[in-house]
Amino acid sequence: MTKLDRILAIDTFRGATIALMIIVNNPGTWSHVYAPLRHAQWHGCTLTDLVFPFFLFIVGMSMTFSFDKYDLCKTGPLFNKIIIRTISIFVLGLLLNAFPFIRQDWDWSSFRILGVLQRIALAYFIAAFIIIRSNIKSLVQISFITLVGYWILLYIYGFVNTVDPYSLSSNLVLAIDRIILGESHLYGGTGIQFDPEGLLSTIPSSITVILGFLVGTMIKTTKDQAENCKRMLILGSLLVIIGWIWGIFFPINKQLWTSSYVLYTAGIATVTLSSMIWLVDVLGYKKWTYPFIVFGSNSIFIFALSGIWAKILLKIRFSLYGEEISGYSYLYKTVFYPLAGDINGSFLFAVFHVFAFWLILLWMYKKKIFIKL
Repeated sequence: MTKLDRILAIDTFRGATIALMIIVNNPGTWSHVYAPLRHAQWHGCTLTDLVFPFFLFIVGMSMTFSFDKYDLCKTGPLFNKIIIRTISIFVLGLLLNAFPFIRQDWDWSSFRILGVLQRIALAYFIAAFIIIRSNIKSLVQISFITLVGYWILLYIYGFVNTVDPYSLSSNLVLAIDRIILGESHLYGGTGIQFDPEGLLSTIPSSITVILGFLVGTMIKTTKDQAENCKRMLILGSLLVIIGWIWGIFFPINKQLWTSSYVLYTAGIATVTLSSMIWLVDVLGYKKWTYPFIVFGSNSIFIFALSGIWAKILLKIRFSLYGEEISGYSYLYKTVFYPLAGDINGSFLFAVFHVFAFWLILLWMYKKKIFIKL
């Protein structure tokens, strides 16, 4: 019997996800990036496409332990916590979109309302209120109905309008965002105004959180983590297989957050976590986990800081060989490109940022500074 009070692998898993996030978000140049470190152009799933669902999965696992501090028969204090956290994370996302706040080219008419932190806030909000009102059996049923219902909604929209329901330019997610938010307030980096953190697709993303909660419950309630690792491995493998098969009919797609994508990525997360628990907490190989534990100690803070830093670098202007370029490009072209060439230099630029942000987090960790939202 292997009963453990604290599962070190969960903190390691969180930290590894944050480290990967920094790598994929900070290449020296987007013109030269290794294929696994790019998002799938539309359908499909790369290593990079695992970062966001892994983070939401971790949010769900964390709720397993944080909600345990509250009496679920008296939901007032927990209700307040959920509301405050949702608003705090959503507003922080808006502030990141608005940064640097004061600039000559400011235009409210094209201000992007949604984003990564906004998706986290809304998915957390939806999942939290379902969780506090439901038992385990109900959570499974709600997850199934939601994922199937989302598939049906997108398919019917395409059938009624005689369009491909899963294409970039003709899906229900885009149609709803255009009506509610307005086309000019959506993300424009996909070639058209389409938001990968759209309102409708936030609903299936909340199921990613719920699946994380369910796996967290398995971990928290088990009396034998070694045996539980086997159960998690089987569950994760089944989710991957079901998600992959479903993807034949309802393509695996991060930007639409399709139901097949929910199951496929949650399955990979479960398999990865079960392997880490076995290695770290059951077999006791813990020394290598410290850098990742540091990374996971202030996850929302480092996400915000990395976003602000990138915007500052992009805003600063330098002259190089008679051409005016951003501080971001200047750093890449004068330091990392001469060291390692185009694609390796771009990767080295990202690794440098991982190390630099880790040093900041290490200082905070040693000073016991933990910024929670």
